Amino acid sequence: MTDLVVVRHGETVWHQEHRYAGASDIGLTPLGLQQAAQLARWAVGARVSAVWASPLRRARVTALACAEALGMSMVVDPRLRELDFGSAEGLTPDEIEARFPAAMRAFGEDPVANHLPGGEDPVDGAARFTECLREIAGRHDGERVLVVAHGTAMRLAICALVGLPLRDYRQLFPVVRNAAITEIRLVDGAVSLLEFNTPIGWAGQTAAP
Repeated sequence: MTDLVVVRHGETVWHQEHRYAGASDIGLTPLGLQQAAQLARWAVGARVSAVWASPLRRARVTALACAEALGMSMVVDPRLRELDFGSAEGLTPDEIEARFPAAMRAFGEDPVANHLPGGEDPVDGAARFTECLREIAGRHDGERVLVVAHGTAMRLAICALVGLPLRDYRQLFPVVRNAAITEIRLVDGAVSLLEFNTPIGWAGQTAAP
């Protein structure tokens, strides 16, 4: 049995304008840094035995705060990166609508079959992310591991792990909060979702461009 605490990175400089930040390597805001510090304080008392992170800076900085607070190094794995949103990178939804109106309508109907122009296929993104989570579980049997990653990749992976249609990830999980707790338990290949999108102050007390 392995418990994976999967967390979206802290707030980035594109959040306030709701810009798509997939493969773009952007930094955290002062609030994002505060969220990383708060997550680190939580991790110290949360029986975390390892820290894994996406290679993108916003996730690495968030994870590094936790690893340093725990006195351990972190593992960076490219499979935990966010989806590449292609031509939509750096744009707001309104800007995407103005530039690619037909593509945006199709995306709204099925964001997996009709992913954003030039972007990564969400099926591939879900596969690489879940492959990494299962590998982490295999390497840390009996432990609780913190995984710092990204909102869209997380939502797709949760759908894949618990058997929900990938195309429904935006409807089922419309928001992933920055630095909130999502905990997944893997036991002999079986998956349980223990909690989802819980603010740090409440995490573990009861059993979301």
